[in-house]
Amino acid sequence: MPLPRQIAVIDIGKTNAKIVLIDSATSRQLAAKSTPNTVVREGLYPHADVERLWRFVLDSLAALQAEHGVDGISITTHGATAALTKGDALALPVLDYEFDGPEQASEGYAAVRPAFSETLSPRLPNGLNLGAQIFWQSRMFAEQFAGVSRILTYPQYWAWRLSGVSASEVTSLGCHTDLWAPDRGEFSSLVDSRGWRGLFPAIRPAASVLGGITREVAEATGLPEGTPVTCGIHDSNASLVPHLGGREAPFTILSTGTWAIAMTVGGSTAGLDPERDSLANVDAFGRPVPTARFMGGREFDMLAPGAVEPSADDVAKMIGLGIQALPSFVPGVGPFSAATGRWTHDPATLTPGERTAAVSLYLALMTKACLELCGVGKSVVIEGPLARNKLFAEALAALIGVPVSASGDATGTSLGAALLFGPEQANAPQGRSVEALMVPGFGEYAAGWRERVS
Repeated sequence: MPLPRQIAVIDIGKTNAKIVLIDSATSRQLAAKSTPNTVVREGLYPHADVERLWRFVLDSLAALQAEHGVDGISITTHGATAALTKGDALALPVLDYEFDGPEQASEGYAAVRPAFSETLSPRLPNGLNLGAQIFWQSRMFAEQFAGVSRILTYPQYWAWRLSGVSASEVTSLGCHTDLWAPDRGEFSSLVDSRGWRGLFPAIRPAASVLGGITREVAEATGLPEGTPVTCGIHDSNASLVPHLGGREAPFTILSTGTWAIAMTVGGSTAGLDPERDSLANVDAFGRPVPTARFMGGREFDMLAPGAVEPSADDVAKMIGLGIQALPSFVPGVGPFSAATGRWTHDPATLTPGERTAAVSLYLALMTKACLELCGVGKSVVIEGPLARNKLFAEALAALIGVPVSASGDATGTSLGAALLFGPEQANAPQGRSVEALMVPGFGEYAAGWRERVS
């Protein structure tokens, strides 16, 4: 099949959903539509508003088709999410992974979940382990669960709605779900012990075309019937795709958005610590990728409301006075998941520039802690919103001592998802080279932060 020229990427993040149109010949973004990804609080439990998202997808595809033309559709979404379907409908709502309901079954789940050595998946809070979600749903809503005909990981749910074809895929199965054994490249023992294997459709590569859009989708969007749809991919893994095969391993991609996720391709999983939110993801080729993460985007929004570009004086003042944010402001996740976030100085007394400077340095120090778990590659590429934070990037370069570059890709995932139609077309983006932060006292500032959090 010839490579589609103009590819619409459906990119459903935890905070926002986007449809991005990529020119596959130039890797250039032509247009984008976005909407907040809201959670419905009514009903059985907090859940994704999939019908509102579906209307957004159809309306956006129709607009992009009218404005530019769409030749193919690819899909990427956040992880820790699945749709349990019965026939052509949902058997249960798509659970919001931040809901704490699965904790009600934590004791029973602990008795059946596989060891970290099998899954390289740590026990995470709330619904961040997809296996915990499904276990809780199967117990709490036994009657509805008995009618489930398939379990679709989230990118593949949207691919199914577009094409009518069901599939499973390893990057979504392998992102801290407890459902996958990365070293074996197979479902974990949990899937068989719970009798779930038959509910998962056949595994297809992320970089494959499931089928064409249905007649109903074609009529709703104006796209030609049969417009090809990829199987889809987990969003942080989408950030890896342009680099696979095009960069000397080991290398690290820092995928940022709601989460800051450090993934070291070609690195060792030996340093992973299940108590510190480090794990193995699985790349598009099914290989384990040592990973560590924290909610960097969420914490930045919490700690630096009204963020502005800090001045050199703002940065020097924060470093000179030792004003620091200490982890963690989102409980239960990250390399210091058991700690309670605090400031060494009242943040209300800081100007917006000073506060943004302190938070940017905090994020760099947290990222360094993550890299101590998953390993630092020979180079680091920052993808997504934090690539535009100059101070963060410069501080990280100073902390880790290897070349750092900042990608110009607006989302950090859209290009990788578009390349599912033709990953052989990928040339590893070089991005903007980052100079290390050269502010007197930063080394002592970083050492003091580490001493405080140890």
